Amino acid sequence: MSVPGDDTPVDALRFVVLDCETTGLDPRKDRLVTIGAVAVAHGEIRLDDVYEALLKVEYNTSAVTVHGVTRDHSRRGVEEPEAVESFLAYVDDDVVVGHHVRHDVETIDAACGRHLDRRFTNRSVDTMDLALHLGREGAFGSGEAAHHLELDDLCARFAIVPHDRHTAPGDAFLTAQVFLRLLRLAARQGRTTLGRLAEPFAGEGNGS
Repeated sequence: MSVPGDDTPVDALRFVVLDCETTGLDPRKDRLVTIGAVAVAHGEIRLDDVYEALLKVEYNTSAVTVHGVTRDHSRRGVEEPEAVESFLAYVDDDVVVGHHVRHDVETIDAACGRHLDRRFTNRSVDTMDLALHLGREGAFGSGEAAHHLELDDLCARFAIVPHDRHTAPGDAFLTAQVFLRLLRLAARQGRTTLGRLAEPFAGEGNGS
């Protein structure tokens, strides 16, 4: 399939729902700890189309309190270049999805620059931005257009049990479940192409 453009219909796309746990919040200096991804296509989560990687960590940072992966735990992991290269093969040219996805994309991009002398240029959809658009358009029917739209809030809104929270595979799967619900709402609002799904949200309440 060719690189998707703004006019590509949602039904023609393979989405890769991504979550990365990292050593910190600065993609330029921090490193990947775990990568989790699951594909969504034709309105379904593809449990036969997943990606997971545990990376070796050189030292522990305060982020261990969030993701729980210590240097000792990571000894069986792979080096960052191998993980990034295998993830790029998995994602191909397809669309990346995540909640506050910019951090994940920038972290992968920085790793590509460090090891592969290339950029990570895949199109992406931020479920936070999409939820903000849908909220402003009244799709939730609650008047909470720009509030309570973090991942935990959306899981609660859609009655999704937050299993394996703050693990890369767990958060990727939770985000995929949220994304499916948002896709259904988006279709009702006429957001049926990549361009309409990926539209950045500009306005008060964007928590990115």
